Amino acid sequence: MDKEKNMQAEGCGSSCGEGCDSGSCSSCPSAGNCSSQPQSLIEETNSFNDIKKVIAVVSGKGGVGKSMVTSLMAVNMQRRGFRTSILDADITGPSIPKAFGITEKASANELGIFPILTSTGIGTMSVNNLLENDTDPVVWRGPVIAGTVKQFWTDVLWGDVDYLFVDMPPGTGDVPLTVFQSLPVDGIIVVTSPQELVSMIVGKAVKMAEMMDIPVLGLVENMSYFTCPDCGKEIPVFGPSKVEEVAAEYGLDVLGRLPINPKLAAACDKGMIELYEGNWLDGAAEKLENL
Repeated sequence: MDKEKNMQAEGCGSSCGEGCDSGSCSSCPSAGNCSSQPQSLIEETNSFNDIKKVIAVVSGKGGVGKSMVTSLMAVNMQRRGFRTSILDADITGPSIPKAFGITEKASANELGIFPILTSTGIGTMSVNNLLENDTDPVVWRGPVIAGTVKQFWTDVLWGDVDYLFVDMPPGTGDVPLTVFQSLPVDGIIVVTSPQELVSMIVGKAVKMAEMMDIPVLGLVENMSYFTCPDCGKEIPVFGPSKVEEVAAEYGLDVLGRLPINPKLAAACDKGMIELYEGNWLDGAAEKLENL
């Protein structure tokens, strides 16, 4: 018997109405309003914000390129004429400022915190915009980290945004749970790699999304292949790709396959990700446009 049926069968146990005595919430005048009913944990964003879509970029493990995919998606959608921003929720491993060459520190007034704009106008907010030195470690407990992510949603003056991308930390811990519960996430993009663990990694991310009732938009495979500069052949460095099989297993779309590309890595290292050239994520962009 599910939770709702249990509540209806047992009543809420309070003295809010006759339904509690009869064991049925359906006849209670407070039905739907008493404290026993499931409450939404979604936080309100700053009143000056108008955010149309929130897209989280996730993975079941670290080191697969979530920050790169997040950055490329924001740039891609910006090039298509949409207003995009990035909330860097990877508090202990922030990468977004580096990818965009941002060294400026955040400022604020009584209305909220101002996001840092990239050279093409993408709004960003990361913990590195708040630290005195970029190399200072964030040695915080889980609740403090989760609270910081909430503040990036509630206190930052994002303004009018068509797509707010959330660069998530790896795994299924405190921060992903906080984001899924506190932000009105419209969908997630799962980033993976061609290695054998891919099915397990994707499975964890997909099952968490299902538990939180958030749609999975599809998979992006990073480090999918290397293109030989001499003959142009695509070489699967990490072995044959399993992304199509895994996507079929979970009923998902493959939104794109990113190659091992030294130019992309160099662009991230030099803070010039906005200058990238490539159409690898056009499928993901089209998926977002059709949401």
